[in-house]
Amino acid sequence: MKRIKMSIILNMSIVLMTIFASIIMFTGYQFKTGNFELEHSKLEMFKFFTVDSNLLMGATSLVFSVSELSVLKRAKEKVNVKFYALKLMATVSVSITFLTVFGYLGHIAKGGIASMLTNANLFFHLLIPMISVLTFIFFEKTTELKMRYSLLGTLPTIIYAIFYLINIIIHVEDGKVSPLYDWYWFVQGGLWQTFIVLPLMIGISYVISLILWYFNRKQ
Repeated sequence: MKRIKMSIILNMSIVLMTIFASIIMFTGYQFKTGNFELEHSKLEMFKFFTVDSNLLMGATSLVFSVSELSVLKRAKEKVNVKFYALKLMATVSVSITFLTVFGYLGHIAKGGIASMLTNANLFFHLLIPMISVLTFIFFEKTTELKMRYSLLGTLPTIIYAIFYLINIIIHVEDGKVSPLYDWYWFVQGGLWQTFIVLPLMIGISYVISLILWYFNRKQ
């Protein structure tokens, strides 16, 4: 029961951070002023996988917490495996966000990694992903989540990849795509890069999903 209580606390902290970060990004409020990478307000913020993955994480954490509360109150015997599968999917998504920032975007952005850890992105790129992974691995252990569920971890990446690919195709001009529409700079070297980048991201998602699944069930 201690593990469940800790999971609820951490999940609710994720929910609150997601709400807070979403509000300040939507309104354009900045703790630190300047020209920072991947910061857009209002509806334009939803084009980023960062925002979408964190919103998925926040919503999933809320649903999972409610289910865990039912277990604590003895209204349920255990959390439904479908919620664990959803949690895996959301955790993979924010893990992709974290790794993309620290392994790729932070190294090509003009302001470096520091420019991606300001304002709302401090929560979206760092705090929420880290807490999400730690929560799933240490406080939400289950042996009911079978290996086949790890495939679901790739679903958000696949959906976003389809959206991103369509967005790129409809904005091609003279064989090139402006960074305005290729905001992750995936195809600035040419459209042929989509045949490398998109399968790579989906493959990485699956590897992350397998790793999270393994450590989640490891007692």
